[in-house]
Amino acid sequence: MQLCFTVPASLAGIRLDSFLQRQGFSSTLRRALKRQPDPCVWVDGRPAKGFELVGEGARVTVQLPAEPPCALPPEPFACSIRYEDEHALVLDKPAGMAVHPTLGYADGTLGNQYAGLLALRGQTGAFRPVNRLDAGTSGLVLCARNAWAAPLLAASVQKVYYAVVQGQPRPAAGTIRLPIDRAPGSIVLRRVDPAGQPAVTHYETVAVSGGCALVRVWLETGRTHQIRVHFSHIGHPLAGDDLYGGSREYLGRQALHCAIMTFPRLPGRDAARAVSPPPADLAGLCRALGLSWPDCD
Repeated sequence: MQLCFTVPASLAGIRLDSFLQRQGFSSTLRRALKRQPDPCVWVDGRPAKGFELVGEGARVTVQLPAEPPCALPPEPFACSIRYEDEHALVLDKPAGMAVHPTLGYADGTLGNQYAGLLALRGQTGAFRPVNRLDAGTSGLVLCARNAWAAPLLAASVQKVYYAVVQGQPRPAAGTIRLPIDRAPGSIVLRRVDPAGQPAVTHYETVAVSGGCALVRVWLETGRTHQIRVHFSHIGHPLAGDDLYGGSREYLGRQALHCAIMTFPRLPGRDAARAVSPPPADLAGLCRALGLSWPDCD
């Protein structure tokens, strides 16, 4: 894949390697470009070195290194694609599916689905999920389709979750600022701990009924189990989340869904948006409780 950039007046006179850095090329990717046997960076059509200075209006073209083969075994593709362009792919992960193979999930993961999609298309590439969801959480996962896009998408993606929590949060909207750390003696369980990492969760209540509330949630940080831990700590565990005090009488997994995702459409940087409707089990829970799921389109 080739990427093309035009040097603006504000960057005229800087080194080519500095220009590439400002266009989002990581140090790892810049080193990979230098290791290529053939020229892969051109300025106005001629091969160029990183120490050269670039002038206003110069056309910089970069040939990205070939994508490596996917390291995961492919499985028949059965997920929904919610957005796709040459740099980004958004998959809708069902509850019960891990993103990456782990000790508990050797296969049947989203990574295997991604490999299956590439095999179906006769393509190759590394699996680069920009965000991760717990196995029991459903919804959107953004995958970068090349090494240039990955850090840019990771730094800019915004996600909105919907969760059904037990009880009615007070206040109806607010921010939870509580540090999170691993619980002693567990590699899975997390807890609020003053010695933990900073964690910030914003929420607003969308509907209240049946002893539960549907809340819209967005994050400033991305700690493991952050939404689950924070709502449990304030006395409103997610319905179905028995790991953190929720009741399985509501649902057989935590009632949490990544429903909306926005990120830059590279390289022009205008906004892209993906939406995932509630899966059948969560939609059924909301109907049973009398909670109205909002229109996210």
